[in-house]
Amino acid sequence: MTPRLVLRPPRTGDVGEIRRLLRTNNEHLRPWNPAPPPGEDPSSITEVSKTVLRQRREWKRGSGYVFMVASREKMNTFIGKIALNGVMRGAMYGAYLGYWMDGNVLGQGLATEGIRAVLDFAFGPAGLHRIQAAIMPHNARSLRVIEKLGFRREGYAERYLQIAGRWEDHVLFARTREEHALPAVLETLPDDV
Repeated sequence: MTPRLVLRPPRTGDVGEIRRLLRTNNEHLRPWNPAPPPGEDPSSITEVSKTVLRQRREWKRGSGYVFMVASREKMNTFIGKIALNGVMRGAMYGAYLGYWMDGNVLGQGLATEGIRAVLDFAFGPAGLHRIQAAIMPHNARSLRVIEKLGFRREGYAERYLQIAGRWEDHVLFARTREEHALPAVLETLPDDV
């Protein structure tokens, strides 16, 4: 929990709410997301259910950590998602950060607040050492968020990821545990949330 947010892994009972969030934000997210395969609807009940089950398996294995984001006032209404994807152990102990917020809550500092809490988790309980992020150069909002959080620019990757059906350039960022001051105590969710 943060002063304004609740962040938690998705549950199977969240499928309808996640579907609502995806459908409500379809146009808002289209320029920033990979295009789905032809004929596939990532917001269908079937696809959302499969995604939630995969995310829960990854969480249990420690290979990925997805956090659904809600406000503290409406804990069962999601307003975004923050994920640590592709967790690597061994020599690196790192992950890739991905995030998005509902188009209706942009500009309130909620992404920054939520990501800060996820970084506390990453460098604390998850035991990671390095978090990386890749952002398209024309995504000014996301660039501001990541820079506010103290990520350092590490490079520029041409045609790095296929987004919305096009190969897009990305600015590469990273932050390590040494650059992140862990809080004295992480506030956790009560059992009934």
